[in-house]
Amino acid sequence: MKNPKSILITGASSGIGAALANEYAEPGIVLHLSGRNKGRLEAIKADCETRGATAHIYTIDVTDEVSMSDWVLSCHPLDLVIANAGVSSSLSNLDNISAHTKNIFDINVLGVFNTIHPAIKCMKPSGQGQIAVVASVAGFRGLPSAPAYSTSKVTVKAYGEALRGLYYKDGLEINVISPGFVKSRITDKNKFKMPFLIEADQAAKIICRGLKINKPHIIFPWQMHVITFIAQRLVPNFVLDYLLKKLPQK
Repeated sequence: MKNPKSILITGASSGIGAALANEYAEPGIVLHLSGRNKGRLEAIKADCETRGATAHIYTIDVTDEVSMSDWVLSCHPLDLVIANAGVSSSLSNLDNISAHTKNIFDINVLGVFNTIHPAIKCMKPSGQGQIAVVASVAGFRGLPSAPAYSTSKVTVKAYGEALRGLYYKDGLEINVISPGFVKSRITDKNKFKMPFLIEADQAAKIICRGLKINKPHIIFPWQMHVITFIAQRLVPNFVLDYLLKKLPQK
């Protein structure tokens, strides 16, 4: 969708989601923004309305399938849906790996499903619409430094790629977004050096440009794109396995 007018964004109360809301905000645009923090959402709503957009905010849990379906369907017609909500947390206690993994998968994977499935239901009959899922450069391979997070992003990356091929005949554009380190509340918790860290507003501009031309996979910053390409195509698995073991744990 080159000029989407009705846009839904999850995880819009901070980071990339908030930056995307502000980037799209202009007169004639209707934004449907969700998050878990009402105060931050209200601040984003005010910013977007200052730019001339109409903004509706919803405090909602993306893991609640029924509530999410009701909300997404109520926002129809929609031109663009961005499934951005996600979490990352450190695995400080290996004895609690089950609860840790379930929490991350509930939000990062089921939360994406709960967003995009009703969106597909809305858009398919009209034969147009765009859906973007936010993965990560950490989603190109399972990482020992963040097993649950990286694997959740592997899952949504692959799912987005699969749906793009599945629904192209129905007129739907489906895109995968894989950011590197972007300044946000999530990265603020990291206690290690983050290479090529960029600001959220810069990330939003890159994403908007990629979505406008229906780019299948939007990977940034370019340095991380090069690194992941080299790691996947040129580095032997035994070398990559050795290097990844040296990564600092999230």
